Amino acid sequence: MAVAGTGGTPFLLSPAAGRAATPSSAVFDAEAAGAGAHHRAGKAPPPADAGAAFVLESKGTWWHAGFHLTTAIVGPTVLTLPYALRGMGWGLGLAALTAVFAVTFYAYFLVSRVLDHCEARGRRHIRFRELAADVLGSGWVFYLVVSVQTAINAGVTTGSILLAADCLQIMYSNLAPHGPLKLYHFIIIVAVVLAFLSQLPSFHSLRHINLGSLILSFGYTILVSAACIRAGVSSNAPAKDYSLSSSKSEKTFNAFLSISILASVFGNGILPEIQATLAPPAAGKMMKALVLCYAVIFFTFYFPAITGYWAFGNQVQSNLLQSLMPDEGPSLAPTWLLGLAVVLVLLQLLAIALVYSQVAYEIMEKNSADVAHGRFSRRNLVPRVALRTAYVAACAFVAAMLPFFGDIVGVVGAVGFIPLDFVLPVVMYNMALAPPRRSPVYLANVAIMAVFTGVGVIGAVASVRKLVLDADKFKLFSDNVVD
Repeated sequence: MAVAGTGGTPFLLSPAAGRAATPSSAVFDAEAAGAGAHHRAGKAPPPADAGAAFVLESKGTWWHAGFHLTTAIVGPTVLTLPYALRGMGWGLGLAALTAVFAVTFYAYFLVSRVLDHCEARGRRHIRFRELAADVLGSGWVFYLVVSVQTAINAGVTTGSILLAADCLQIMYSNLAPHGPLKLYHFIIIVAVVLAFLSQLPSFHSLRHINLGSLILSFGYTILVSAACIRAGVSSNAPAKDYSLSSSKSEKTFNAFLSISILASVFGNGILPEIQATLAPPAAGKMMKALVLCYAVIFFTFYFPAITGYWAFGNQVQSNLLQSLMPDEGPSLAPTWLLGLAVVLVLLQLLAIALVYSQVAYEIMEKNSADVAHGRFSRRNLVPRVALRTAYVAACAFVAAMLPFFGDIVGVVGAVGFIPLDFVLPVVMYNMALAPPRRSPVYLANVAIMAVFTGVGVIGAVASVRKLVLDADKFKLFSDNVVD
């Protein structure tokens, strides 16, 4: 595969074999050289832009980065994991879950290594788009990454608002079954709270909220898993059947859909921005943050995945809570337990929306704020409040207009998370650190790129198929969220 504008240089060409200079790489090299010249001359380097200085301020510790990363990855999507196992069965399902667990840890580690490698050479990158453009040496990569990141971040923020409003509506409908409030009322409530919290000025300022998010993820996964165990031994539970489809083509399609779900659940797409919050030097700190994050992931992913699939088998729904609260028959868990789990999910969705909004806020701040003035000066405070409130309002409007947005996010996840979290990390590592072409690392990276490119394509097809199948349920400004 050739990269446009690089003279036909292969994506996975090792720099040891030579790489032609490009205008984009020349710009980054010139900036790095200029910074070095300032340093050697005893002059201060050029001031950081407002997005870097205010939103991506580098003051955090490795455990703060671990909190941010955990919030970006661990969310209510873990409740879809039993459904992913349903498409593959016990053996293949758990093997696939473990494989994606290992590959994403490895891929995020590679991104961190590339960031450390660039920082050691005087080019500290705090944005994914700039890192990719520097390493891959192509201007179009910059715009591709920022476009995909924007789609992911706006999509996750919109989806979080919609799901949080759905949680409020679930609680309201149980307390007042014939009450007058509609879904859009709850979307407005969530948007007002989120707009207020969005005025926290920097990614680093979310560290305590994200610690709370980490605790919340433990809380609702324990509650839901306990409910599944209780349901699994109750007399009202469905018969346990773990058999797969008898149709070979359907079995294959379901397996690929499950792998796509797993890949999307582990995605985040903002690791460089999270590493940017670390106080320099950042080298080695992100590995500790990854270990913390994946310790949480191990518990919060495997526990509900195993207990949910064990309790409901191939009857498990795409949202585990739906299996515990069937449309027909009694609830399979105590109302208080399910209600508490919904509250914890609601609170964490606010933290997730805040984390994924940071890239948008950084772009806004970079273009609207003046680093020469104080962060809370009127010059910077007024545009910050206006732009962030407008961004949340726009996401809330889309959530109200498209209550089937989850299906759209599925497509965005397949074509967004997989390139940023599985493909680009291995490509950048092979180009930046130049492992020998026949080394196990290089070959493993090529294999990961090939496999997950295919998974992304198949996942996009599967998500579009679900959009088509659900099309008859779609209604603008509907009062019901399409699952």
